[in-house]
Amino acid sequence: MSDPKVESEAGPSALAKTSRKEDRRALTKMRNLGSRTVYTEGNPSRMPLRPEDLSEREKLALETIAIEEVFEILQSDDNGLSDEEGNRRHKLFGPNLLEREQQKPIRHILSFFWNPLSWVLEVAAILAIAHPQTGDHRPPDWPIFVGILALLILKSLTSTYSERGCATLVKSLMASYARLTGIKRNGRWREVEAAFLVPGDMICFKAGDVVHADCRLTEATNVYMNQSAVTGEPLPLSKTVGEVCFWGSFCTEGEARGVVIATGPDTFFYRTAALVGFRQDNDTASHLQKIIAQIGTFVLAVTGVFVLAEVIGLYAGFHYSYRRGLDNILVLLIGAFPVFMPSVLSTSLVSGVRELAMYKACVTRITAVLELAAVDVLCCGKTGSLTTNRLAIDHEAVCTYAHFSAEDLVLLSARASFINGGDSAIDYYYNDTRDIPARALAGIKVLGMKPFHLDPSQKRTEVTYLEESSGKVRRVAKGLPDVIMDLCTRNRTEYLESRLKADVEELARKDRYSIAVAYEEVDGADPDQRGNEFELVGLVPFSDPLREDTKQAVADARALGVRIKIVTGGHSALAKEYARRIGLGDNIYPACVLDAKDSHSRAYLEEIFLDADGFAGVLPAHKLDIVTRLQASGHLCAITGVRVGDTPALSRAAVGLAMECPCDAAACSAGVIMMEPGLSKMIRAISITRATLQRMRSYAIYLCAATVRHAVCFSLLAFVFKLDFSPFMILIMAWLDAVFVSSRFDNDPVLPSDKPDSWNLAEIIAYALAYGLYLALSTIALVAIAVHTTWFYDTFGVTFHNGATQALDPNDPQLHTIVFLQVIILTQALVFVTRSHGFAFKERPSCSRFLCFCVAQLVSSIIAAYGNWGFANIEAVSGSWVGIVWIWDIIWFLPLDLIKLAMKTTVIRYLRARHNAAVAARLAPRGTIPPVLSPTTYESLYGNCVEHLRSKQRLLTARHRSHRLPIVVADRLPLVLTLERT
Repeated sequence: MSDPKVESEAGPSALAKTSRKEDRRALTKMRNLGSRTVYTEGNPSRMPLRPEDLSEREKLALETIAIEEVFEILQSDDNGLSDEEGNRRHKLFGPNLLEREQQKPIRHILSFFWNPLSWVLEVAAILAIAHPQTGDHRPPDWPIFVGILALLILKSLTSTYSERGCATLVKSLMASYARLTGIKRNGRWREVEAAFLVPGDMICFKAGDVVHADCRLTEATNVYMNQSAVTGEPLPLSKTVGEVCFWGSFCTEGEARGVVIATGPDTFFYRTAALVGFRQDNDTASHLQKIIAQIGTFVLAVTGVFVLAEVIGLYAGFHYSYRRGLDNILVLLIGAFPVFMPSVLSTSLVSGVRELAMYKACVTRITAVLELAAVDVLCCGKTGSLTTNRLAIDHEAVCTYAHFSAEDLVLLSARASFINGGDSAIDYYYNDTRDIPARALAGIKVLGMKPFHLDPSQKRTEVTYLEESSGKVRRVAKGLPDVIMDLCTRNRTEYLESRLKADVEELARKDRYSIAVAYEEVDGADPDQRGNEFELVGLVPFSDPLREDTKQAVADARALGVRIKIVTGGHSALAKEYARRIGLGDNIYPACVLDAKDSHSRAYLEEIFLDADGFAGVLPAHKLDIVTRLQASGHLCAITGVRVGDTPALSRAAVGLAMECPCDAAACSAGVIMMEPGLSKMIRAISITRATLQRMRSYAIYLCAATVRHAVCFSLLAFVFKLDFSPFMILIMAWLDAVFVSSRFDNDPVLPSDKPDSWNLAEIIAYALAYGLYLALSTIALVAIAVHTTWFYDTFGVTFHNGATQALDPNDPQLHTIVFLQVIILTQALVFVTRSHGFAFKERPSCSRFLCFCVAQLVSSIIAAYGNWGFANIEAVSGSWVGIVWIWDIIWFLPLDLIKLAMKTTVIRYLRARHNAAVAARLAPRGTIPPVLSPTTYESLYGNCVEHLRSKQRLLTARHRSHRLPIVVADRLPLVLTLERT
C-alpha cells in the first residue's frame, strides 16, 4: 500500500501507474500550495486548514466539484466545525466583513483642505502675503495668513471630531443590531453573528433570510433565491442541492442548509466588486454632496459677481492701489465663504440618526432621515402597530360548527401552528401557553407541514399528521375565515357561510380576531395523498387589544400632516372596528378592489383610493400596488413590513419601515428598522426627521443670508462711501461664528414642521436674499447717518475719532469698530429667526445655543470697547457707542420675524407648491422614487466633505439593490432546529 502522504514535489511519475479514474481523483486531492503539503482523507496526521489552502480558488473549484470533495478540502462534515476549530479559523481568515482600505490619517486631514470652499480661503491667504513690486511699500499681511490657516486647521479638527462621534454612534448601532445567522457547531444548531462565519461552517436559512457567505447547498426544500444584489437578475432563481448561493442574496421561498466555502473578501460579490472598485458614491454621500454643492454654487456665484465688480470698479474706476483694492477683495473672500458648512450639515444629519437611535429606530440608510421628513402618507399594519400583538384565546367565544368540542378545536388549531418554533403572533401564543404544546403533540406524529411563509397568498397553514392511536392520517388547515371557507367543500352550505360571516362580524365588534379551522382525513398512509375533503370545524377568537397611545398617535399624525392608512391581511370587519375606535374612519375596503380589470372598476378605484382609510385582506402584491398608486398620484409614502413578501413594497416606498424583529430581506429593503412596535414610535420618528431637516435648513439659510449680507454690504460701502474695511476684522467675525455659532446647530432643539418637509434650494435662496438685503440695509443706513449727519452726536452726545461730531472720513477707525460690532451682532442674531417657524421669542433655543451667542457678543463688545489695533484700523469706542449699536441692532432685529411671515405667505408658498408639483411629476410615471444620480464633476469636489458619512454608511446599510452591507435582526430558524443563543 502506498504512502497516503502525497509530497509536494511529486511529478507525473507519481501517478503513472494509476488508472484514469484514480488519476482524476488524485489530481483533485493533490494541492501544491507553495511549500505546504495537503494530505489525503483518512490520514491521522492531516494538518489543519489554513488560508493559503484556499488561495488558488480557480484550481480548487469549490463552486463546481462534488459536495463530498468540498467537505474533504474544507475538513468539515454535516455536523459542522467544533468551537475550537471555528475560533482558530476566525483568527486566520478574519471576520466575515467586506472592508475597504482606510485612508491614512495625514492624507485624511489634508483632504479637508481640498474643496472649492477651502480653495477660496487658501487663495485669500496666499494673496494676503503675496508682495508684488508696487508702490504701497506695505509688508505681507501675516496676521491674515496665519488667521486663515488656523481657521482651516480648526475646521479639519472639528470635522475629525465629528467623524469620531459618528464612528462611535455606528459602532453602538452595530453592536445593538448585529447580523445573526443559523450555524452548526459541535453538532448543535445555534445563532451567532455573521461576522464569525468561516469556511467549513454549516449554516441554515429560510424564506426571508439573507445568506451571509458563499455556500454550497447540502439540503434544499423548495428554495428560491433572489440574487439581484449580486448578479443583477431581478427574478428569484430555483436552487437545488449542490448549487451555490452567493453572499448577499436572500431566500424568497423554502428552507435550506449549506456549507460555507468563502467569507468576506473571498466571496463572489467582493471579488467582482474589486474588479471595478467599490462604488464611491452611494446614495447618502451623493445626496449630501448635492446639497453642499448647491449651497456652494450659490455662495460662489454671489461672491464671484461682487468680487468681479470690485476688481473692475475699484481698480479701473477708482484707480485704487494694489493693496488697497486687495484688502476690499479679501473682505469678500473671507467673510462670504462658509468653510464650516459641510461639517455642520453632515454633523446635523448624523445627530438625527443618533436621536432616532435613542428611540430604538435604527437607520439603515442615512438619507432616510431626509426622506422620512417628506412623507405624507403612512401605510401601517394592524397587528403590532395599532395593537399590542399579545394574542389570547377567548375560550368563551369559541364557535364550533362540527362534532368537535371547543377544547378539541383549540388543539386542532395548535396542531396547525409551529409548535416549539414559528414566527407569527399565534405561534408565539401557543408556544408560550403552558400545556398547549404538550397536549397538541401528544399521540401524533407530524408528517408534513405547509407553513404560511412559503406562500403568503394562501393565507393559511396546513399540517398532516399520523394519529398513533388509530393509525389514521389526518390534515388540519388554519387561516382566514374566507380562505378556509373556500377550502371546505364537505359541509359547505349557504346557511353555514352566512353563519360564519355573522360570527366573524360579531366577534369583530368585540375586538376579536377570528381564525377558522378545517379538518379532513386522508385515506392510506401517504401524507401527500388527497383527503376526503375539508370540513369547517369552527372559529377560534383571539383578543389583541389596542395600544393605549394609538388614538393619540393618529391625532399627532394629523397634526404633522400625515395621513394614516391601515394595510392589513386580516378581516375587513375587524379592521373597520379598530379604525373607528382610533378615530381614523371606517372606509376600509377589501383588497379585491385593487384587482380591478375593467375600465368601470378602475374608475371606481381611482375615486375611492385616496379617501380610503385602509385595505383589508391584502397580499404582498397588493402592498406594492398601494405604494405605487399613492406615489403615482404625487404622495410620498412610507409603509411598514416584516416578512419577505413585504420586500418589494419596502423597496418601492419613499421609506420602508421594518417593524420589530423583521426578516433579513425586509430589514435590508427598509430605510429604518423600528426596534419597538407601535404607531406612536413611527410618528415620533417622523417628527425627529423633520426637526433634523429644520436644523439643516436653518443653518443653510443663515449661511446664505450672511453671504448676501457681506457681499452686498461691504461692496456698496466700498463703492458708495469708499470705506475700506479691514479683512482682519472680517477674519475675527469668521472665528467667532465658527467657535460660538456654527458649532451649536447640530443639537439645537427646534420644532418640526407641521407639514411634510423636504429640501428646497429655491426656498433657501429666497429667504437668504430677503434676510441678506435687509441686514445689509441696516449697516448701510448706520454708515450713511454717521457720515452725512450729526444725528448720533445730537441725540446721544457721542463722537468719533478726535472728537468729531460725525465721521468726516469713511475710514474713521472708530466708525470701523462700530461697523464691526453692528455687523456681527445682527448677523449672528439671525440664527434665532431662521431656526423658528413663527416668532423667534416663542421657540426657545437651547441653553448652550443662547449661552454661545452671548459669549460671542461679549467678546465682540470687549473688542469694540478696548481694541486699539492700528494694523486693523480700529479704535476703541466708548460704552455709549456699544449701547447705541446694541439698541440699533435690536430695533432692526424685530422686523425680521415679520419678513419671514410675509415671505411664508407669498413667495415661499408659491415655491413650495412648485416644488411639490415637480416631485409629483417625477413620481407620476411609475410611482417610483427617482434615483439619486451620481455626483457631477463639480459636485464630486465636495466628496471629501462627506467621506466619513460614506464610510459609516457602508457599515450601517443593507446591501439590497445598492451594494449595501446587510444589517439584520435575528429571525427564527426552521422548526426542526433546536436553538441555542450564543
